[in-house]
Amino acid sequence: MAASADGGAGPDPALGDFPDRAPGTRRWCFADQLGPHFLDEPGQPVLLIESRAVFARRRFHRQKAHLVLSALRHRAAELGDQAEFHQVGTYGEALDRVREPLSVCAPTSWGSRDMVLHRPGVEVLAARGFVTTQPEFAAWAEGRGRRRLLMEDFYRDSRRRHDVLMNGAEPVGGRWNLDTDNREPPPADGRIGVPEPWWPAEDEIDEEVRADLDRWEAAGDVTFVGDDGPRLFPVTRAEAVLRLEDFLQHRLGAFGPHEDAMLAGDRWLAHSLLSPALNLGLLDPLEVVVATEGSARDRAAAGELLPLNSVEGFVRQVMGWRDYIWHMYWHLGRDYRRRNLLAAREEVPDWLAGLDDGAVDAACLSDVLGDLRRDGWVHHIPRLMVLGNYALQRGIDPSAMTDWFHESFVDGYEWVMVANVVGMSQHADGGLLATKPYASGGAYIDRMSDYCGGCRYDPRKRLGDDACPFTAGYWAFLDRTRDRLAGNHRMRRPLQGLDRLADLEAVVAQEQDRGTTPP
Repeated sequence: MAASADGGAGPDPALGDFPDRAPGTRRWCFADQLGPHFLDEPGQPVLLIESRAVFARRRFHRQKAHLVLSALRHRAAELGDQAEFHQVGTYGEALDRVREPLSVCAPTSWGSRDMVLHRPGVEVLAARGFVTTQPEFAAWAEGRGRRRLLMEDFYRDSRRRHDVLMNGAEPVGGRWNLDTDNREPPPADGRIGVPEPWWPAEDEIDEEVRADLDRWEAAGDVTFVGDDGPRLFPVTRAEAVLRLEDFLQHRLGAFGPHEDAMLAGDRWLAHSLLSPALNLGLLDPLEVVVATEGSARDRAAAGELLPLNSVEGFVRQVMGWRDYIWHMYWHLGRDYRRRNLLAAREEVPDWLAGLDDGAVDAACLSDVLGDLRRDGWVHHIPRLMVLGNYALQRGIDPSAMTDWFHESFVDGYEWVMVANVVGMSQHADGGLLATKPYASGGAYIDRMSDYCGGCRYDPRKRLGDDACPFTAGYWAFLDRTRDRLAGNHRMRRPLQGLDRLADLEAVVAQEQDRGTTPP
């Protein structure tokens, strides 16, 4: 049972038992509901709304604003007379002009669901765009009783229900946890040897979007962070399908072994770069899973065996972690984003908020920030073990970091970032989502990347001018949170290590002085 908006226990209308279809109505599609699977039939009338107020409320990455507007305008152009397209200040301005009943697939945030539920003449349907439906997740979660909800259990259940990578009741290959094979260090030559991803070509709609963003920014209506274009991610279903096909053909086989690696000279590695397209609704995740399994099966029939840890590792991302984060956003309730059980109160520093990689000496942090400034995207390990690890160690407020991730990443949305940041990255929920904090010293970064070799900091040192801010920060973090983490059995050994550090007091004082100044 989710908490109600006033904090009391009770049913929440945003989690209602919504119908699946509303035949005969005009379908209002949000800018993250742009694929054909959000319509009940191909010819259904559509309402699209471009709201400038959305971009005025937050300081988004320039490329995120471009991506969303370009995708929305491309969809309007594709639909032609089938769509009623309004470019307005607020959603209300457009909705006040509509004189017919509307239906909408349940939106992806608490705020947007509240908006549609309180709008007269709008029928709210069940959410789409995820492998597992909300009623299916609720049934699974209730079936766990009082036991902890684990992503691994959810993922196995989903694979069984959809018969994905299964041999009867057993997983293909005889093992479930093949992602443990995906943690090899990066190659010594700094490349993994796969072709560049397929890149989209900009068109006249992109030119119009860029001109509008320039004009709005010059007028002071909006402000952005990050670099402008060129556009790197799909904005149409056709482009999204091309990227999927390119990944399956040229990159999937290399995905698994170095999924967790970080390379200064190869920021894409073999990642699919499909998360922005999935989160815009251009692809249905189940079709991605089916295509992945089918590609592996067809190539096996032709004598080319793809590594199972690559195939399963990617499937796990799409129907496992992505779906789980979505459902936990709703399951954990409205107030979850305000959890702060490690009492982290620091503000997001200006250099981090502004993606100022030039202000940073630490090679890993500078390189990741530079990639984010330029592309609006880095893969999951730089997010978790560089950016998130830094914020965790420095005690930056988890809600503020959730907003920063939401605004700075082209695939960032409220539902994506709340559980990922508050729970997985910042451990602000005390262990509801992850069993221990994802904090590590420089040794992990050194093992999984090629950043440390040329860095002015030494990952083996925790004290002195060349002390690694992650290594020293790790011990300062443990010292600061010792009492709050004392009951976590997985942290018993790291916390015991504090008592063996003769220089702990000096390390803590050093890191207090450093604070959140650029390392």
